[in-house]
Amino acid sequence: MSILDELIASLPDDVAVKSVRVGVHWTAVCTRHYGLASTLVSNQPHSHAKVRDVGRLHFKSAPELAEYARSDNLLEASIGVATINSLLEVDPSRVVEMNAGDVLLQQGRGKHVALVGHFPFISQLRASASELWVIEQQPTADEYSAEAAGELIPRAEVVAITGTALINHTLDGLLTLCRPTAWVMILGPSTPLSPVLFDHGVSLLSGTQVVDEAAALRTLCQGATFQQMEGMRLVTLTRDQIA
Repeated sequence: MSILDELIASLPDDVAVKSVRVGVHWTAVCTRHYGLASTLVSNQPHSHAKVRDVGRLHFKSAPELAEYARSDNLLEASIGVATINSLLEVDPSRVVEMNAGDVLLQQGRGKHVALVGHFPFISQLRASASELWVIEQQPTADEYSAEAAGELIPRAEVVAITGTALINHTLDGLLTLCRPTAWVMILGPSTPLSPVLFDHGVSLLSGTQVVDEAAALRTLCQGATFQQMEGMRLVTLTRDQIA
């Protein structure tokens, strides 16, 4: 069973969808709560795959919309993952308000670090880690392509993986590459704050919670990057806290 299978199986089945908002950078779905995910689209020029039942998604049940996370259409998968995140009930006593970059700087100091995804704290992490390998699907000059993951991740003492790997269906494979002794985190607003992921070698989850719905939706719908988003808080959930 895949991680996505386990996440979907853990969700309640009697919840309605209240709203779906797709912004240029972020997608928000409201069911029990507001859930976020990165807005991903295909790289095909001049065309994007169509979203099934667009305009009527809010009439679906939340479990139906969560199934969109399985889609090979990245935009549908973004909506599905945001739905999953909106359905998760996180015990407030189990989360700590903390920035993922700060955690990673602490854990990666003096160690070999593999970072899957591009984040604003890369320059600080590169200065503190013994070695940093940044793996990206569209790498810049000092980054590595996705094809290098099979070589680099097994060498890393610390591995950090963007939550968007759940959207593009690469998360299972990336976690399989981590050595058993590695400290592993999943980070970013797409990250499900679910203990399901701790059963797959993950040590820490760093995601977001919407605390001011009006501010979050206003900035999302006006094209905000994550740094520009309002009404959010950065939280972490660790395996030790669950245990």
